[in-house]
Amino acid sequence: PLSILRDLRAELVRVDREQQVMRVRDLQGWITNLPEYAQQALVTRLFGIFSMLALALSAVGLYSVVSYAVAMRTNEFGIRMALGARARDVVRMVLSGTSWNVAAGLLAGVLLCGIVDNIASRWVTESSRDPFILGGVTLLLLAVAVIACVAPARRAASIDPMDAVRHM
Repeated sequence: PLSILRDLRAELVRVDREQQVMRVRDLQGWITNLPEYAQQALVTRLFGIFSMLALALSAVGLYSVVSYAVAMRTNEFGIRMALGARARDVVRMVLSGTSWNVAAGLLAGVLLCGIVDNIASRWVTESSRDPFILGGVTLLLLAVAVIACVAPARRAASIDPMDAVRHM
């Protein structure tokens, strides 16, 4: 729209030489400079930053809790290996033991997300339900949980069973 501004000014001067054209803006520029639009854009950016921070904190917290729980059972795994368990049995036992807790946490998170979204939809005119983002975040946290289980479980499965019995 601003590309025809020069032609509009010339036509206006041709019709009325006394008329002046000042501060011409396009509609998009006018909307963008409104204080309400700027406030909404700021709130949107802040929510985006805080949600990414919450995702990072939850991933780090999930990794820390799961890996600590597995590390605390290292002696148990050593004793099991001394009694004949194989390394893959130990890894499978760790994954199956923590999978219920992780699944319950992810299910509770998805349900709470739906509840909070329903409550927030009363105040926000646009829907914030995006199944791709929710699914991606859930898969990311699931991947973090698997990594948090496998890394300490492999470490626990690789210890010498005699060392685990000695340190009991």
